[in-house]
Amino acid sequence: MDQADIPALLSRLASDEDAARKMAVFKLQSSINDPAFADVFISSGGLVILRRLIMSTGGNTLAYSLQSLSRLLEVDMGWDIFEGSAAGDLVERVVELIVTNPLVNILRGAMSILVALVSHSQSTARGAVRIPGTFGFRALKPAVAVYPQFFELVIQQLQSADHALCANALMLINALIRDAVSTELGPNGEGGRAAGMGDEWAKFIKRLQDLGLIKAVYNLMQSSALQDLAHPLLEFQSLTKLLLRRWRELRVDLERPEHRRALKGLHLASAPDRYQPNGTARGLADDSDATKKGSRRHNPEKWRRLGFETESPAQEFETAGFLGMMDLTDYVRKNEDGFQKMLLEQSGKPLHERCPIARASLAVTMILYEHFEVDKTDPEDTRGYQALMDGAKAYDRLLRPLLLQWSRLHTAGLHAFFRMWKSTGAERDDFDKVAELVRILIEQVVGQASRTKDVLEVEDDLQEYDCAKLRELQMELLELSFDEQWGQHLYQVREELKHEALQFVKEQRIRCLLQGSWFTKPQPRQHSRQESLQKRRLYQPWRFARLSSNRRYLHYGDFPEQLAQDPGLDALTEKIDLSIISSVVSNVSAPNEDTQSLSSSSTAKNAANQGLTKPTTKITIYSYVGTDEPQTGNDAKEKAILTLFPLNHSLASEWLDGLLMLFNQAPITAETNKLVTLVSEYGLKIRLLNVRSEAVYAGPPPGAGVVPSREGLDDDYYYEI
Repeated sequence: MDQADIPALLSRLASDEDAARKMAVFKLQSSINDPAFADVFISSGGLVILRRLIMSTGGNTLAYSLQSLSRLLEVDMGWDIFEGSAAGDLVERVVELIVTNPLVNILRGAMSILVALVSHSQSTARGAVRIPGTFGFRALKPAVAVYPQFFELVIQQLQSADHALCANALMLINALIRDAVSTELGPNGEGGRAAGMGDEWAKFIKRLQDLGLIKAVYNLMQSSALQDLAHPLLEFQSLTKLLLRRWRELRVDLERPEHRRALKGLHLASAPDRYQPNGTARGLADDSDATKKGSRRHNPEKWRRLGFETESPAQEFETAGFLGMMDLTDYVRKNEDGFQKMLLEQSGKPLHERCPIARASLAVTMILYEHFEVDKTDPEDTRGYQALMDGAKAYDRLLRPLLLQWSRLHTAGLHAFFRMWKSTGAERDDFDKVAELVRILIEQVVGQASRTKDVLEVEDDLQEYDCAKLRELQMELLELSFDEQWGQHLYQVREELKHEALQFVKEQRIRCLLQGSWFTKPQPRQHSRQESLQKRRLYQPWRFARLSSNRRYLHYGDFPEQLAQDPGLDALTEKIDLSIISSVVSNVSAPNEDTQSLSSSSTAKNAANQGLTKPTTKITIYSYVGTDEPQTGNDAKEKAILTLFPLNHSLASEWLDGLLMLFNQAPITAETNKLVTLVSEYGLKIRLLNVRSEAVYAGPPPGAGVVPSREGLDDDYYYEI
């Protein structure tokens, strides 16, 4: 619309005919967001006419008028309409429309105006001196006093099917919260009555929560209709972090009455009358003692019994601040019976074995605080607004509905802490280790939860997550962490441990050879009847083989039956010089997953009891033909000098790899290689877990490094070999 048409437009806006006014204000709403047009409109007295339309009209005319004012405020013009003696009436009119008018198009415009009005106090007003109460949260207080149901109806609009109206309602709530936080808490979280849990601020937040604000926004975050709601939802999430951050920065001070009341409430909720000063349950003591004046003496474990480290609990909130106290008192208030029951169970244990409830609560608070990155600044969150332009994938990445379920997550995390403390048999010195497990649990369950996953499922997962699986995950994360920071060093450690493990398994396998084992012999082939009878008489189904103690000869002998005791070397009639062995060949294959390793002696006895079965594996030892010295070259020929038939795969693995490793060759069976890997990995884990500084820097034990005295010694001594 041309600026020259503004006088005619103003004339039609001031007309007594509703149709003329409606058409004029309809055209106005599409042109007023042009700053040049708006400047002429305001200078021509248009604000007075626009205000009159808002105060006196209804229907579409009112809707267009509200939309026109909203767009005018968007270009940061027309703020004079809220100044002067009649400003309060206009604000009250807009609040009245939100409370009483059911039309969506009117509600949208009215809420947009209030969003601009409240948010204006958070921006600079061109250096002008403003009248206190003209803008911001204070500007609404007189009108809200007239319509106390205002907040309830605004929160109800969060469930509206009209997404634009829903977004406007959430933006209004965001503006009210941000303005209240900035004015009541101050820039550094200090000053104002609300910094000390002032009544006005506390009642405001509690009132919004009681009206179902958290649940309504939580449902919006999990919904699929996020196109119009993403920005205000992300701003609400940012405000939630801001509030958590401010509560954490607020120190617990016993000079504040509300802080003293909170601590006193913790003490009273613990049912102190049920405990004797020595920590035992009063119900177990003599009733006559309960009536004595001595039973009312101060309990020396008054606060340590609740899980504090000292009897000065206020100092222990230094890290978590008032946020930690809020979480602890909220947990105790909602789980008072369970809290008292656990204290009763813990009272029978020594102090170092009790699970410190209060300390655990503060630890879970800080775990959640770090997990949700509450210290993340607003500019970082603002960059997330631009990322929302990417679409639905960005919604799932940026929106964290579980942040709004802070209290429930804290309770679930605390119960998980109790469960792990009990299942691991932890003591007071193990507190940090259990807290680390809980941190990993939160990262695994809460961190990997999808945007639409219900908090009830998350609570169940926190409660039912397997501790053994969590421990494996901890080791994997620990290895990854060390890989990132100490990659080259860790690689060297792995190589060293692998070599040590190989030497360890080599010695174990060779010791199996030194111990000796029983083997079976297959039935000889039958040719003629006479030869068959002769071979049957000479057939001895058992063979025992054993490595000599000097590891130079392999002794073996055949027996008609398995002896009760393994025979000695003198009973083994045959022997092979290991120096003439050219190769060891076997058909040993990888075992099934369910194959269990058995010792050679027990396996042999079981085979004897159950009857011999045809062996499926064999180990053949070869030597070069015609000489006792090793030969090389393609023309060298080998012959088998000994064949062993192991009773099972484990025995075959022990002897095959034992013989190979005796000749300094690499093992080839899967079972031996698996054992080498297992030993080296356990060695690595033990080294990674050895991170306690007192264990590393404890210094030598008493007396270490002291040279013994030689007084009274002479040269008359000998070594016994």
